[in-house]
Amino acid sequence: MEFAIDGITQGLVLALLGLGITIVFGLGGVLNLSIGVFSAIAVVIAIELLGITSSLPLSIVLAVVAVTGLGLVVDKSLLSFVYRSEGEERVLLGIFVTLGLATLLDGLLVIARPSSYSLSVGVPSTTVLGAQIRGSSIAIIVISLAVFAGLYYFFRRTYLGRATRTVLQDETGAVLCGISPRKMRTLVFVLSASIAAVAGILYSFTQQVGAAEGFELTILALIVSIVGGVTSIVGAVAAGLVLGLIATFTSAYVGAYVAEIALFAAAIIALLLQPEQVA
Repeated sequence: MEFAIDGITQGLVLALLGLGITIVFGLGGVLNLSIGVFSAIAVVIAIELLGITSSLPLSIVLAVVAVTGLGLVVDKSLLSFVYRSEGEERVLLGIFVTLGLATLLDGLLVIARPSSYSLSVGVPSTTVLGAQIRGSSIAIIVISLAVFAGLYYFFRRTYLGRATRTVLQDETGAVLCGISPRKMRTLVFVLSASIAAVAGILYSFTQQVGAAEGFELTILALIVSIVGGVTSIVGAVAAGLVLGLIATFTSAYVGAYVAEIALFAAAIIALLLQPEQVA
């Protein structure tokens, strides 16, 4: 049972990462390869603020706000050029622009804070049905479920959320209804930056996170998004949970190296079975 809890915990973080990729690609056709660096930046900012505020919750909130602001700046500057193109040209341009951004931010992060960091949540462990659950796992599960509940409410119950879904399903129809696709894409990219920040911070509850881990987090986000169907929000969440369980049990019984191979194998299988979704 302890392995299952660990798998679910890891799966929830993977689901958040994959969701950050999925919503931007699904709405705007941009594959954000800088998402992992956003996560790493959030952790570094939280660590710095923790030394100033001495409050972990406040530091986390301020770090998420800071990365959200960074996402807005990126959207209004670099992505403005990307969204002027269409189709495959937009996809390719988005890949190169966000990859270049990731390289730049990663370099700046290495210069400013070359070390990796982890955050201690201070939540005591508990025992459920004879299985010990770590405090970090409890914190990750509670925060992740709260984020997913908030996202569900946003996309299903709010005007902006419904407008976003309308653009995703029928952009021409959305324009005729007076909805601006560009504004919705800005909203979604900023939202994805916030999700990436939360995912990075949750990841740091159990792992070291820094500039070196930014690329790894991006790869994990891509794998989850691909397995989940690239444009499916529900698929990304389900894929994250399944891959988290696969990675945890494979790592425990076979080895961490084989677990990484298993994740890549899952992405390859998904590509072979669903070629029309990534064409």
